[in-house]
Amino acid sequence: MIKTIKFYTALIIAKTAYLGIKLLNKSSGTSFVGMLALKIYPEFLSNCSRYIRNKIVTITGTNGKTTTSGLAAHILETAHQDVIHNLKGANMLSGIANVFALNIRPFKRFDYAVIESDEAYLTKLYDYMAADYLIVTNLFRDQLDRYGELATTAGFIQNAIDKNPNLNLILNADDPLVANFGTNRNAVYYGFENIEYMQSYEKSNAPTEVFNCPCGKPLQYSKQFFAQQGHYYCECGFKRPQCDYAADVKIFDDYSIIEVCHNDITFEFKVGLVGLYNAYNALAAITFAFENGLNQAEIQKALDTYKSIFGRAEKRTINGHQAIIQLIKNPTGASEVLKTVDLNSNIVIAINDNYADGRDISWLWDSDFEQLKNAQKLIITSGIRANDMATRLKYAGIPQKKIIVEPSIKKAIQMAADTPVNEHITILPSYTALLKINKEKLHD
Repeated sequence: MIKTIKFYTALIIAKTAYLGIKLLNKSSGTSFVGMLALKIYPEFLSNCSRYIRNKIVTITGTNGKTTTSGLAAHILETAHQDVIHNLKGANMLSGIANVFALNIRPFKRFDYAVIESDEAYLTKLYDYMAADYLIVTNLFRDQLDRYGELATTAGFIQNAIDKNPNLNLILNADDPLVANFGTNRNAVYYGFENIEYMQSYEKSNAPTEVFNCPCGKPLQYSKQFFAQQGHYYCECGFKRPQCDYAADVKIFDDYSIIEVCHNDITFEFKVGLVGLYNAYNALAAITFAFENGLNQAEIQKALDTYKSIFGRAEKRTINGHQAIIQLIKNPTGASEVLKTVDLNSNIVIAINDNYADGRDISWLWDSDFEQLKNAQKLIITSGIRANDMATRLKYAGIPQKKIIVEPSIKKAIQMAADTPVNEHITILPSYTALLKINKEKLHD
Protein backbone atom coordinates (compact mmCIF):
# COMPACT_ATOMS: atom_id res chain seq x y z
CA MET A 1 0.00 0.00 0.00
CA ILE A 2 2.81 2.44 0.90
CA LYS A 3 4.57 1.70 -2.41
CA THR A 4 1.33 2.31 -4.30
CA ILE A 5 0.85 5.65 -2.54
CA LYS A 6 4.44 6.65 -3.34
CA PHE A 7 3.96 5.63 -6.98
CA TYR A 8 0.80 7.66 -7.48
CA THR A 9 2.27 10.61 -5.60
CA ALA A 10 5.27 10.58 -7.96
CA LEU A 11 2.95 10.19 -10.95
CA ILE A 12 0.72 13.14 -9.99
CA ILE A 13 3.64 15.45 -9.21
CA ALA A 14 5.40 14.44 -12.45
CA LYS A 15 2.31 15.14 -14.56
CA THR A 16 1.79 18.49 -12.80
CA ALA A 17 5.43 19.43 -13.42
CA TYR A 18 5.06 18.58 -17.09
CA LEU A 19 2.04 20.86 -17.41
CA GLY A 20 4.10 23.64 -15.84
CA ILE A 21 6.98 23.02 -18.25
CA LYS A 22 4.65 23.19 -21.25
CA LEU A 23 2.95 26.34 -20.01
CA LEU A 24 6.31 28.04 -19.54
CA ASN A 25 7.58 26.62 -22.85
CA LYS A 26 10.88 25.80 -21.16
CA SER A 27 11.60 22.25 -22.33
CA SER A 28 10.39 19.36 -24.43
CA GLY A 29 10.25 17.34 -21.21
CA THR A 30 12.02 14.21 -22.53
CA SER A 31 13.81 13.47 -19.23
CA PHE A 32 13.10 16.04 -16.52
CA VAL A 33 9.71 14.62 -15.58
CA GLY A 34 11.21 11.14 -15.32
CA MET A 35 14.05 12.44 -13.17
CA LEU A 36 11.47 14.01 -10.86
CA ALA A 37 9.41 10.80 -10.64
CA LEU A 38 12.51 8.76 -9.80
CA LYS A 39 13.63 11.31 -7.23
CA ILE A 40 10.28 11.08 -5.43
CA TYR A 41 10.04 7.29 -5.78
CA PRO A 42 13.23 5.54 -6.97
CA GLU A 43 11.29 2.32 -7.69
CA PHE A 44 8.80 4.15 -9.93
CA LEU A 45 9.49 1.90 -12.94
CA SER A 46 8.77 -1.28 -10.94
CA ASN A 47 5.09 -0.26 -10.79
CA CYS A 48 4.77 0.46 -14.52
CA SER A 49 4.65 -3.11 -15.85
CA ARG A 50 1.09 -3.54 -14.55
CA TYR A 51 -0.06 -1.07 -17.21
CA ILE A 52 1.13 -3.36 -20.04
CA ARG A 53 -1.34 -6.15 -20.80
CA ASN A 54 0.68 -7.98 -23.47
CA LYS A 55 4.45 -7.64 -23.99
CA ILE A 56 7.33 -5.41 -22.93
CA VAL A 57 9.89 -5.10 -25.73
CA THR A 58 13.35 -3.64 -25.17
CA ILE A 59 15.84 -2.60 -27.86
CA THR A 60 19.54 -1.94 -27.35
CA GLY A 61 22.79 -1.79 -29.31
CA THR A 62 25.28 0.83 -30.43
CA ASN A 63 23.50 2.04 -33.56
CA GLY A 64 19.91 1.79 -34.77
CA LYS A 65 18.07 1.66 -31.43
CA THR A 66 15.83 4.64 -32.15
CA THR A 67 14.96 3.63 -35.71
CA THR A 68 14.41 -0.05 -34.85
CA SER A 69 12.20 0.75 -31.86
CA GLY A 70 10.36 3.40 -33.87
CA LEU A 71 9.65 0.91 -36.66
CA ALA A 72 8.56 -1.81 -34.22
CA ALA A 73 6.22 0.56 -32.38
CA HIS A 74 4.78 1.94 -35.63
CA ILE A 75 4.12 -1.56 -36.99
CA LEU A 76 2.21 -2.42 -33.81
CA GLU A 77 0.26 0.85 -33.84
CA THR A 78 -0.65 0.40 -37.51
CA ALA A 79 -2.05 -2.99 -36.51
CA HIS A 80 -4.27 -1.18 -33.97
CA GLN A 81 -2.28 -2.01 -30.86
CA ASP A 82 -1.95 0.51 -28.02
CA VAL A 83 1.75 1.15 -27.54
CA ILE A 84 3.79 3.12 -25.03
CA HIS A 85 7.15 4.05 -26.58
CA ASN A 86 10.03 6.42 -25.80
CA LEU A 87 9.71 7.92 -29.26
CA LYS A 88 12.30 10.67 -28.89
CA GLY A 89 15.09 8.30 -27.95
CA ALA A 90 15.58 9.36 -24.31
CA ASN A 91 16.89 5.94 -23.31
CA MET A 92 18.38 6.21 -19.83
CA LEU A 93 16.25 5.47 -16.77
CA SER A 94 15.03 9.05 -16.49
CA GLY A 95 13.90 9.12 -20.12
CA ILE A 96 12.13 5.76 -19.79
CA ALA A 97 10.46 6.86 -16.55
CA ASN A 98 9.49 10.06 -18.34
CA VAL A 99 7.46 8.32 -21.06
CA PHE A 100 5.64 6.13 -18.53
CA ALA A 101 4.89 9.10 -16.25
CA LEU A 102 3.39 11.09 -19.12
CA ASN A 103 1.30 8.25 -20.56
CA ILE A 104 0.09 6.21 -17.59
CA ARG A 105 -3.46 6.80 -16.41
CA PRO A 106 -5.17 4.83 -13.59
CA PHE A 107 -7.54 2.77 -15.75
CA LYS A 108 -5.60 2.81 -19.03
CA ARG A 109 -3.78 -0.33 -20.20
CA PHE A 110 -1.40 -0.60 -23.15
CA ASP A 111 -0.95 -3.70 -25.32
CA TYR A 112 2.81 -3.24 -25.69
CA ALA A 113 5.66 -1.20 -24.30
CA VAL A 114 8.46 -0.67 -26.83
CA ILE A 115 11.42 0.70 -24.92
CA GLU A 116 14.75 1.76 -26.37
CA SER A 117 17.48 1.40 -23.74
CA ASP A 118 21.03 2.67 -23.50
CA GLU A 119 23.38 -0.33 -23.36
CA ALA A 120 24.84 0.64 -19.99
CA TYR A 121 21.39 1.22 -18.43
CA LEU A 122 19.71 -1.97 -19.66
CA THR A 123 20.76 -4.01 -16.64
CA LYS A 124 19.44 -1.26 -14.34
CA LEU A 125 16.15 -1.18 -16.23
CA TYR A 126 15.78 -4.93 -15.72
CA ASP A 127 16.15 -4.40 -11.97
CA TYR A 128 12.71 -2.79 -12.10
CA MET A 129 11.03 -4.19 -15.18
CA ALA A 130 11.12 -7.72 -16.61
CA ALA A 131 11.00 -7.62 -20.40
CA ASP A 132 9.50 -10.22 -22.71
CA TYR A 133 11.76 -9.40 -25.67
CA LEU A 134 15.20 -7.94 -26.20
CA ILE A 135 16.29 -6.89 -29.70
CA VAL A 136 20.04 -6.28 -30.03
CA THR A 137 21.04 -4.40 -33.19
CA ASN A 138 24.87 -4.32 -33.21
CA LEU A 139 27.93 -3.50 -31.11
CA PHE A 140 30.39 -0.96 -32.48
CA ARG A 141 33.14 1.06 -30.84
CA ASP A 142 31.40 4.13 -29.36
CA GLN A 143 32.19 6.78 -26.72
CA LEU A 144 35.31 5.10 -25.35
CA ASP A 145 35.47 7.60 -22.48
CA ARG A 146 32.04 6.45 -21.30
CA TYR A 147 31.67 2.82 -22.29
CA GLY A 148 35.26 1.63 -22.58
CA GLU A 149 36.06 -1.08 -25.11
CA LEU A 150 33.45 -3.31 -26.74
CA ALA A 151 33.97 -6.12 -24.24
CA THR A 152 32.73 -3.75 -21.54
CA THR A 153 29.58 -2.87 -23.49
CA ALA A 154 28.93 -6.51 -24.29
CA GLY A 155 29.32 -7.25 -20.58
CA PHE A 156 26.62 -4.69 -19.71
CA ILE A 157 24.17 -6.39 -22.07
CA GLN A 158 25.12 -9.91 -20.98
CA ASN A 159 24.55 -8.96 -17.34
CA ALA A 160 21.08 -7.68 -18.25
CA ILE A 161 20.26 -10.89 -20.15
CA ASP A 162 21.42 -13.02 -17.23
CA LYS A 163 18.97 -11.19 -14.94
CA ASN A 164 16.01 -12.10 -17.12
CA PRO A 165 15.82 -15.91 -17.62
CA ASN A 166 12.52 -15.81 -19.55
CA LEU A 167 13.72 -13.21 -22.04
CA ASN A 168 13.17 -13.89 -25.76
CA LEU A 169 16.18 -12.63 -27.73
CA ILE A 170 16.05 -11.25 -31.29
CA LEU A 171 19.65 -11.00 -32.43
CA ASN A 172 21.63 -9.78 -35.43
CA ALA A 173 23.33 -12.96 -36.64
CA ASP A 174 25.80 -10.98 -38.77
CA ASP A 175 27.43 -9.38 -35.71
CA PRO A 176 29.55 -11.98 -33.87
CA LEU A 177 29.37 -10.12 -30.56
CA VAL A 178 25.57 -9.88 -30.75
CA ALA A 179 25.04 -13.44 -31.98
CA ASN A 180 27.04 -14.77 -29.05
CA PHE A 181 24.35 -13.52 -26.64
CA GLY A 182 22.14 -16.33 -27.92
CA THR A 183 24.35 -19.13 -26.62
CA ASN A 184 22.17 -21.51 -24.60
CA ARG A 185 19.27 -19.03 -24.73
CA ASN A 186 15.90 -18.75 -26.46
CA ALA A 187 17.06 -16.72 -29.46
CA VAL A 188 15.77 -15.83 -32.91
CA TYR A 189 18.35 -14.66 -35.48
CA TYR A 190 18.05 -12.29 -38.43
CA GLY A 191 20.68 -11.38 -41.01
CA PHE A 192 21.52 -10.78 -44.65
CA GLU A 193 22.61 -13.49 -47.05
CA ASN A 194 23.31 -11.16 -49.97
CA ILE A 195 23.62 -7.38 -50.31
CA GLU A 196 23.48 -5.59 -53.65
CA TYR A 197 24.12 -1.86 -54.06
CA MET A 198 22.10 -0.41 -56.93
CA GLN A 199 24.34 2.67 -57.16
CA SER A 200 28.11 2.94 -56.98
CA TYR A 201 29.79 3.52 -53.63
CA GLU A 202 33.47 4.03 -53.11
CA LYS A 203 35.01 1.38 -50.91
CA SER A 204 35.12 2.68 -47.35
CA ASN A 205 38.51 3.43 -45.84
CA ALA A 206 37.15 3.28 -42.29
CA PRO A 207 39.11 0.92 -40.03
CA THR A 208 37.58 -2.53 -39.57
CA GLU A 209 37.60 -4.09 -36.14
CA VAL A 210 39.45 -7.39 -35.80
CA PHE A 211 37.51 -9.81 -33.62
CA ASN A 212 38.65 -13.03 -32.10
CA CYS A 213 36.58 -16.15 -31.81
CA PRO A 214 35.80 -17.22 -28.21
CA CYS A 215 38.64 -19.73 -28.73
CA GLY A 216 41.07 -16.82 -29.12
CA LYS A 217 41.81 -17.04 -32.86
CA PRO A 218 40.90 -14.20 -35.28
CA LEU A 219 37.58 -14.68 -37.04
CA GLN A 220 37.59 -15.26 -40.79
CA TYR A 221 34.90 -14.10 -43.24
CA SER A 222 33.36 -15.52 -46.38
CA LYS A 223 31.41 -12.25 -46.72
CA GLN A 224 32.06 -9.02 -44.83
CA PHE A 225 29.45 -6.28 -45.20
CA PHE A 226 30.78 -3.49 -42.97
CA ALA A 227 32.72 -3.31 -39.71
CA GLN A 228 32.54 -6.81 -38.17
CA GLN A 229 29.18 -7.63 -39.73
CA GLY A 230 29.07 -10.46 -42.24
CA HIS A 231 29.44 -14.23 -42.56
CA TYR A 232 32.18 -15.17 -40.09
CA TYR A 233 33.66 -18.48 -39.03
CA CYS A 234 36.57 -20.06 -37.20
CA GLU A 235 38.38 -23.35 -37.72
CA CYS A 236 37.33 -24.35 -34.18
CA GLY A 237 33.71 -24.57 -35.39
CA PHE A 238 32.37 -21.21 -34.17
CA LYS A 239 30.42 -19.54 -36.98
CA ARG A 240 27.54 -17.27 -37.83
CA PRO A 241 24.31 -18.98 -36.74
CA GLN A 242 21.69 -19.98 -39.26
CA CYS A 243 19.13 -17.22 -39.60
CA ASP A 244 15.48 -17.74 -38.74
CA TYR A 245 14.83 -14.66 -40.88
CA ALA A 246 17.36 -14.70 -43.73
CA ALA A 247 17.21 -11.79 -46.14
CA ASP A 248 18.57 -10.45 -49.41
CA VAL A 249 18.59 -6.70 -49.90
CA LYS A 250 18.96 -4.27 -52.79
CA ILE A 251 20.12 -0.82 -51.64
CA PHE A 252 18.93 2.10 -53.79
CA ASP A 253 19.67 5.82 -53.28
CA ASP A 254 16.75 6.47 -50.92
CA TYR A 255 15.07 3.12 -50.30
CA SER A 256 15.75 -0.60 -50.08
CA ILE A 257 14.01 -3.77 -51.25
CA ILE A 258 14.30 -6.57 -48.68
CA GLU A 259 13.34 -10.18 -49.40
CA VAL A 260 12.91 -12.08 -46.14
CA CYS A 261 12.81 -15.87 -46.06
CA HIS A 262 11.17 -17.51 -43.04
CA ASN A 263 10.04 -21.15 -42.86
CA ASP A 264 10.81 -21.50 -46.59
CA ILE A 265 8.41 -18.68 -47.51
CA THR A 266 9.78 -15.45 -49.01
CA PHE A 267 8.24 -12.04 -48.29
CA GLU A 268 9.24 -8.84 -50.10
CA PHE A 269 9.25 -5.43 -48.41
CA LYS A 270 10.03 -1.93 -49.62
CA VAL A 271 11.67 0.22 -46.95
CA GLY A 272 11.79 3.97 -47.54
CA LEU A 273 14.99 4.55 -45.55
CA VAL A 274 18.51 5.16 -46.83
CA GLY A 275 21.49 2.86 -46.44
CA LEU A 276 22.37 -0.67 -45.43
CA TYR A 277 22.35 0.27 -41.74
CA ASN A 278 18.66 1.14 -41.99
CA ALA A 279 17.98 -2.09 -43.88
CA TYR A 280 19.36 -3.90 -40.81
CA ASN A 281 17.07 -1.83 -38.56
CA ALA A 282 14.06 -2.65 -40.73
CA LEU A 283 14.92 -6.36 -40.79
CA ALA A 284 15.08 -6.41 -36.98
CA ALA A 285 11.65 -4.77 -36.74
CA ILE A 286 10.19 -7.10 -39.39
CA THR A 287 11.53 -10.11 -37.48
CA PHE A 288 9.91 -8.87 -34.27
CA ALA A 289 6.62 -8.25 -36.08
CA PHE A 290 6.48 -11.75 -37.56
CA GLU A 291 7.37 -13.24 -34.18
CA ASN A 292 4.33 -11.45 -32.73
CA GLY A 293 1.88 -12.70 -35.31
CA LEU A 294 1.66 -9.78 -37.72
CA ASN A 295 1.40 -10.48 -41.44
CA GLN A 296 3.16 -9.13 -44.52
CA ALA A 297 0.39 -6.68 -45.44
CA GLU A 298 0.27 -5.17 -41.95
CA ILE A 299 4.05 -4.78 -41.85
CA GLN A 300 4.28 -3.22 -45.33
CA LYS A 301 1.46 -0.79 -44.53
CA ALA A 302 3.46 0.40 -41.53
CA LEU A 303 6.71 0.65 -43.52
CA ASP A 304 4.89 2.75 -46.13
CA THR A 305 3.70 5.26 -43.52
CA TYR A 306 6.74 5.36 -41.21
CA LYS A 307 8.34 8.78 -40.82
CA SER A 308 11.95 9.07 -39.71
CA ILE A 309 12.34 10.84 -36.40
CA PHE A 310 14.80 13.03 -34.60
CA GLY A 311 17.83 13.03 -36.85
CA ARG A 312 17.66 9.45 -38.10
CA ALA A 313 17.47 10.20 -41.83
CA GLU A 314 14.91 12.82 -40.78
CA LYS A 315 13.62 14.97 -43.63
CA ARG A 316 12.71 18.63 -43.16
CA THR A 317 12.15 21.71 -45.25
CA ILE A 318 14.36 24.67 -44.29
CA ASN A 319 13.78 28.00 -46.03
CA GLY A 320 12.38 26.17 -49.02
CA HIS A 321 15.24 23.65 -49.15
CA GLN A 322 14.82 19.92 -48.78
CA ALA A 323 17.08 18.88 -45.90
CA ILE A 324 18.05 15.52 -44.45
CA ILE A 325 19.43 15.21 -40.92
CA GLN A 326 21.51 12.16 -40.01
CA LEU A 327 23.04 11.65 -36.58
CA ILE A 328 26.73 10.64 -36.52
CA LYS A 329 28.43 9.50 -33.33
CA ASN A 330 31.00 6.75 -33.94
CA PRO A 331 33.31 5.54 -36.73
CA THR A 332 31.19 2.71 -38.10
CA GLY A 333 27.88 4.57 -38.00
CA ALA A 334 29.36 7.77 -39.41
CA SER A 335 31.13 5.93 -42.23
CA GLU A 336 27.91 4.20 -43.28
CA VAL A 337 26.01 7.51 -43.20
CA LEU A 338 28.74 9.21 -45.24
CA LYS A 339 28.21 6.66 -48.01
CA THR A 340 24.67 7.99 -48.47
CA VAL A 341 25.43 11.75 -48.53
CA ASP A 342 24.27 13.69 -51.59
CA LEU A 343 27.54 15.25 -52.78
CA ASN A 344 25.58 17.91 -54.69
CA SER A 345 24.01 19.23 -51.48
CA ASN A 346 25.24 21.92 -49.11
CA ILE A 347 26.65 20.04 -46.14
CA VAL A 348 26.68 21.06 -42.47
CA ILE A 349 28.67 18.94 -39.99
CA ALA A 350 27.97 19.97 -36.39
CA ILE A 351 30.17 18.29 -33.76
CA ASN A 352 29.95 18.79 -29.99
CA ASP A 353 31.89 17.03 -27.25
CA ASN A 354 29.45 17.33 -24.39
CA TYR A 355 28.98 14.38 -22.01
CA ALA A 356 26.14 12.88 -24.05
CA ASP A 357 28.31 13.02 -27.20
CA GLY A 358 31.38 11.55 -25.54
CA ARG A 359 34.33 13.78 -24.71
CA ASP A 360 36.69 11.78 -26.90
CA ILE A 361 36.43 12.95 -30.52
CA SER A 362 39.19 10.72 -31.89
CA TRP A 363 36.39 8.88 -33.71
CA LEU A 364 36.39 11.66 -36.30
CA TRP A 365 39.77 10.40 -37.54
CA ASP A 366 38.52 6.81 -37.80
CA SER A 367 35.42 7.86 -39.76
CA ASP A 368 35.55 7.83 -43.55
CA PHE A 369 35.16 11.56 -44.29
CA GLU A 370 37.16 10.87 -47.45
CA GLN A 371 33.74 9.98 -48.90
CA LEU A 372 33.14 13.76 -49.09
CA LYS A 373 36.21 14.64 -51.15
CA ASN A 374 34.09 15.06 -54.29
CA ALA A 375 31.52 17.31 -52.62
CA GLN A 376 30.42 19.94 -55.12
CA LYS A 377 29.32 22.73 -52.79
CA LEU A 378 30.02 24.16 -49.35
CA ILE A 379 30.91 22.07 -46.33
CA ILE A 380 30.22 24.10 -43.19
CA THR A 381 31.67 22.83 -39.91
CA SER A 382 29.95 23.90 -36.72
CA GLY A 383 29.48 23.17 -33.03
CA ILE A 384 31.99 23.18 -30.18
CA ARG A 385 34.50 21.20 -32.26
CA ALA A 386 33.99 23.05 -35.54
CA ASN A 387 37.72 23.70 -35.96
CA ASP A 388 38.64 20.07 -35.28
CA MET A 389 36.10 18.96 -37.86
CA ALA A 390 37.49 21.42 -40.42
CA THR A 391 40.99 20.04 -39.80
CA ARG A 392 39.72 16.48 -40.32
CA LEU A 393 38.13 17.51 -43.64
CA LYS A 394 41.37 19.13 -44.78
CA TYR A 395 43.21 15.84 -44.22
CA ALA A 396 40.39 14.01 -46.01
CA GLY A 397 41.40 15.87 -49.17
CA ILE A 398 38.65 18.49 -49.29
CA PRO A 399 39.91 21.83 -50.66
CA GLN A 400 40.10 24.47 -47.93
CA LYS A 401 38.17 26.93 -50.11
CA LYS A 402 35.13 24.65 -49.77
CA ILE A 403 35.33 24.47 -45.96
CA ILE A 404 33.69 27.17 -43.84
CA VAL A 405 33.92 27.24 -40.04
CA GLU A 406 30.87 28.64 -38.24
CA PRO A 407 30.63 27.59 -34.56
CA SER A 408 26.99 28.69 -34.23
CA ILE A 409 24.86 25.78 -35.40
CA LYS A 410 21.89 28.03 -36.16
CA LYS A 411 24.03 30.38 -38.28
CA ALA A 412 25.69 27.44 -40.05
CA ILE A 413 22.33 26.03 -41.16
CA GLN A 414 21.10 29.49 -42.15
CA MET A 415 24.25 29.86 -44.25
CA ALA A 416 23.57 26.56 -45.99
CA ALA A 417 19.98 27.67 -46.61
CA ASP A 418 21.00 31.07 -48.00
CA THR A 419 21.39 29.53 -51.46
CA PRO A 420 19.10 28.87 -54.45
CA VAL A 421 15.93 27.10 -53.35
CA ASN A 422 16.49 24.02 -55.53
CA GLU A 423 19.68 23.12 -53.65
CA HIS A 424 19.45 20.39 -51.01
CA ILE A 425 20.99 20.45 -47.54
CA THR A 426 22.61 17.58 -45.64
CA ILE A 427 23.07 18.06 -41.88
CA LEU A 428 25.32 15.65 -39.95
CA PRO A 429 25.19 16.44 -36.22
CA SER A 430 26.50 14.73 -33.11
CA TYR A 431 23.87 14.02 -30.45
CA THR A 432 23.76 17.30 -28.51
CA ALA A 433 24.12 19.25 -31.75
CA LEU A 434 21.01 17.39 -32.93
CA LEU A 435 19.21 18.44 -29.73
CA LYS A 436 20.20 22.04 -30.47
CA ILE A 437 18.87 21.81 -34.02
CA ASN A 438 15.59 20.37 -32.78
CA LYS A 439 15.24 23.12 -30.16
CA GLU A 440 15.88 25.86 -32.72
CA LYS A 441 13.04 24.49 -34.89
CA LEU A 442 14.89 25.36 -38.07
CA HIS A 443 12.25 24.40 -40.57
CA ASP A 444 9.41 25.95 -42.58
